[in-house]
Amino acid sequence: MRWPQTTGLHDWALTPSEAIALQKRLALRLEHEDRLAAVTCIAGVDIGFEDGGAITRAAVVLLAWPGLAVLEEVVHREPTRFPYVPGLLAFRELPAALAAFSRLSRRPDLVMVDGQGIAHPRRLGIAAHLGLWLDLPTIGIAKTRLCGRHAEVPERRGDWTPLMDGDECIGAVLRSRAGVKPVFVSPGHRLSLVTAVDWAQACLGRTKLPEPTRLADRLASRRYRRRADG
Repeated sequence: MRWPQTTGLHDWALTPSEAIALQKRLALRLEHEDRLAAVTCIAGVDIGFEDGGAITRAAVVLLAWPGLAVLEEVVHREPTRFPYVPGLLAFRELPAALAAFSRLSRRPDLVMVDGQGIAHPRRLGIAAHLGLWLDLPTIGIAKTRLCGRHAEVPERRGDWTPLMDGDECIGAVLRSRAGVKPVFVSPGHRLSLVTAVDWAQACLGRTKLPEPTRLADRLASRRYRRRADG
């Protein structure tokens, strides 16, 4: 395949201050309404590190919809280009993810990322940033909160409460499994919050994470020893 292009959206050789300024500009380009074609293929993405952070590892799994049968799996490893800076993880992780996507045999219709969408201080988490690069609808499925506040989430599976930053709703705190900590769902690009939550719920299996990101995490875990923060 010849997508995604390695150049086009922006250069990766940036300082942290330049990256922050770029995030603010790119966030204005996000589409917050649904622009989603018929979904027949969903990608799940997990990104981690090896060798003390020197190597970035990206795993992408393609799943058929409906049914979520695995169609294709890719793991790509490359030297890490950017330091660890909270809020700027996309600049550290996305180059490897884009390289992994370039090795897929087909283009997904929807992408779920282990990370934040717009639930980010500058409204451009890794799922939103990836959506702009791929020009695809993306959803962030995060295990922890980066910003915002929320009320207590009901205990029933599938219940959720809004994640708020001031007066702005930036995501949903979803009880994906009864009796376990919730996940943080936020739209990335070309999706509304309600649609992002609906897809996250539709892809839930027996575990806490939706199947696309769970299987991407498992793919990376079985091939490489993961760091605790991977």
